[in-house]
Amino acid sequence: MSRSSSTANDAATRELLDGYSLEMTGKYVPELEQARRLLPPGTRVTVTYLAGEDLELRVSAAKAVKDLGFVPVPHIPARRVDSTAELEEFLDRLQQIGATEHVFALGGDPADPSGPYPDALSIIRSGLLEKYGVREVSIAGYPEGHPDIPNDVLWQHLEAKHAALKEQGMGCVILTQFAFEAEPVVGWIDAVRAMGIDTQIRVGVSGPVGIIRLVGFARDFGVRANATAVGRYAFSLRALVGRAGPTRFVSALAEKLGQDPVSDDVRLHFYPFGGLLASCEWASRHAAEITGRRARR
Repeated sequence: MSRSSSTANDAATRELLDGYSLEMTGKYVPELEQARRLLPPGTRVTVTYLAGEDLELRVSAAKAVKDLGFVPVPHIPARRVDSTAELEEFLDRLQQIGATEHVFALGGDPADPSGPYPDALSIIRSGLLEKYGVREVSIAGYPEGHPDIPNDVLWQHLEAKHAALKEQGMGCVILTQFAFEAEPVVGWIDAVRAMGIDTQIRVGVSGPVGIIRLVGFARDFGVRANATAVGRYAFSLRALVGRAGPTRFVSALAEKLGQDPVSDDVRLHFYPFGGLLASCEWASRHAAEITGRRARR
């Protein structure tokens, strides 16, 4: 890579890292407290809505995020919500602690809905988000598709969700599943922009994690993890030992985005499968390395 190309790649990588967001479960609050020194105020932290976590844990986790100076983005997985009353109780509790301005509406894992909401679009169209003070909604994006949903349906729902939010006067962010390969991600971003959707896109990336565990997460999440893709991420499937980091993927993504005139307003979103603190440390270290290279040029 030439010096000018290296400089451009560093600039594109730094832009991806600036204002990155990350995900946490209710059990990650102690790690978030440890990582506080590495995160700028206002960092977006999505708070999961897991089956094994009760209302109190979800709300207390969102409150901890806010109290630490970050922006909580609570998950609302449509198919996990048992009733309208349950959704209203959750939103009401979040509103009481000032944590409803930003939420993440998604379909959720269960094949069959537990209640009246079969998908994120039904949550958005319910009118309840606006009622409880939501100003911006993150919605899911799938650059490599979804194992259980046809691509044409994914595209139809993405367009419909974006349109519904725009009609209601709410902001929209697209938050993607994590991926191993940069090329299909950039192609997907181009397709989103070609639809006239110019909202911010946050590309999902796994933080440093044990290799076997990462491949397991890829399988669970329906992410394609073939030998070529995984090898480009940072390791070989023939040697499933040690830990993998996102350095190669992020660098490749930055390079391709830097060559793509329509892929503006793209940031990273970390899935901290190997621990929240490890993801924050990687991001901080990588940003410092870029700053150091700039200073030496």
